[in-house]
Amino acid sequence: MKHVMITGAGSGLGLGMATRYLNRGYAVSVLDLAVSQDNKKVLTQAAEKSGSHWSFFRMDITDDAAVAAAVADAVAMFGAPGLAVNSAGVVLNKTVADQKPAEFRRVIDINLNGSLHFATAVLPFMESGSRLALVASLAGHTSNYAYSAYGASKFGVIGLATTLRYEYDALGIHLSCICPPEVETPLVDGERLSGNPISLELKKTAGCMKADVACDQIVDGLDAGKWMIIPGAAGKLTGFVARHMPGVFNGYMQRVIRKLMKQYPVGKTV
Repeated sequence: MKHVMITGAGSGLGLGMATRYLNRGYAVSVLDLAVSQDNKKVLTQAAEKSGSHWSFFRMDITDDAAVAAAVADAVAMFGAPGLAVNSAGVVLNKTVADQKPAEFRRVIDINLNGSLHFATAVLPFMESGSRLALVASLAGHTSNYAYSAYGASKFGVIGLATTLRYEYDALGIHLSCICPPEVETPLVDGERLSGNPISLELKKTAGCMKADVACDQIVDGLDAGKWMIIPGAAGKLTGFVARHMPGVFNGYMQRVIRKLMKQYPVGKTV
C-alpha cells in the first residue's frame, strides 16, 4: 500500500488531497494541529470505501522537533512516503502600516520555516522515485496589496522548492511546487472577514476556484510529475503575465490600486 503524507490535511486543500488519495486505496498520514470531528468522518468514509487507512499525527509546523517526531511516527506506521505534501499555512491580509512585526514573523514561521521543517524531516526517509510537494501560492509569483507577510513567505517557499529541486532531483527525489490562486477554503473565508478591501478586490483578477476543482487539478499535476502546478486557467494566465511580462503586470496592478484607493481611502476599513 502506498503512503502519502500531508501536513495541514485537517482542512482545506490538504483535506481535499487526503481524501483523493484515500479513495485510491493509499495510506494517508494527516499531520496537523487538529482535525475536526466532521473532517475525521470525511477521511474515514473515504478510507472505508477503498479499504485504505489514515492516521492523525499532531504537530505544530513551527516546531521543528515536533514535526520531526510526527514524521518519524508516520513512517513507523505506514513506511516511507511515496508522496509528501506540505499544505500547512496561514494568511495575513494587512498592510505594513497596519500589521505588527510579530504578525509578520508568525506568517514567515508557519509558511516558510514550516516548509523547511517538513522538508528536512521527511527527505531523509524518502526513496528514489518519490516526490516532495510544497504548497506555495500564486501570490508567490504576484504578491498583492497588503500581502507583505504572505507574499514574502510564499515567494520564499518557491525559492526553497527550487533549491531543493537542484539538490534532490539528481538523487531521484522529485519536487513539485503548488501555486493555487484563491480557492474556496476555510482559510479564504476567514480572510474575507477582515482582509484589506483593496487586496480583496485585486484578488478577483485570478478568480476564485472551487476547492474540488482545484484539488482535482493539483492531484492531476502531481500524477503527471509536474514541477510548477498552478490550477485554473485564470491563475495560469495571471502567473504567466507576472513572470514573463512584469512591467505589464505591475502597470495593471498600479492602475487598479490607484482606482481602488479612491473607493477605499488608505486607513479606511470595511
